[in-house]
Parts: sequence; structure tokens; C-alpha cells
Amino acid sequence: MAETTTTTNETAAGRRKTLIGKVVSTKMAKTIVVEVRRQKAHPFYKRVVARSKKFYAHDEDKTAHVGDFVKIEETRPLSKLKRWQLKEIVQRAALVAPAEEKTT
Repeated sequence: MAETTTTTNETAAGRRKTLIGKVVSTKMAKTIVVEVRRQKAHPFYKRVVARSKKFYAHDEDKTAHVGDFVKIEETRPLSKLKRWQLKEIVQRAALVAPAEEKTT
């Protein structure tokens, strides 16, 4: 008998890259800028060097805010620079209440 294999959307989505980074800008319409930081040992000096790169990601519902840590997923090209989409918000930024002025 011939065996049949079925492909699901999960396996296709499983090949997409996912990154976790911090939202640094939400000033564009439906677009967020996510900075992904990684640490790598220098090949000669063996010191740990921090590297960062910014990615433009699509945020349809405008749910992410500056300071949030988000997971982004690779997708088809959506614009000149945008090749990622917001998958989920991992950690919300701490909201700081505005300081109240005291009158004496």
C-alpha cells in the first residue's frame, strides 16, 4: 500500500524563524520596530560582545507599546523593509504612573 503524508500549516509555520526583542518605536501605522539583542563571544579575544539589530514588524491591531518584549515571526515581504509580523507579546512594559505635584 502507498503511504500518504499530509502537510499541515503547523509544519510550514515551524520553518519560520522567530525572534524575541524589545519594541523601541511604534510611531508608524501598523508597524513596530523591534530591537533584538544577542551576546556572542569574540572569536579572538573571547570577550562577550553584545550585538543588536532592528527589525520592522507588522502589528495589525497596534497592541504592542514601547518597552514591551515581543516575539516576532518571519513572513512574506509586506513592504520595502517589513518582513516580520508580531506573534505575541511576551512581557508588557511596566507602566509608570505620572508624578503628582504636591501643593503645600
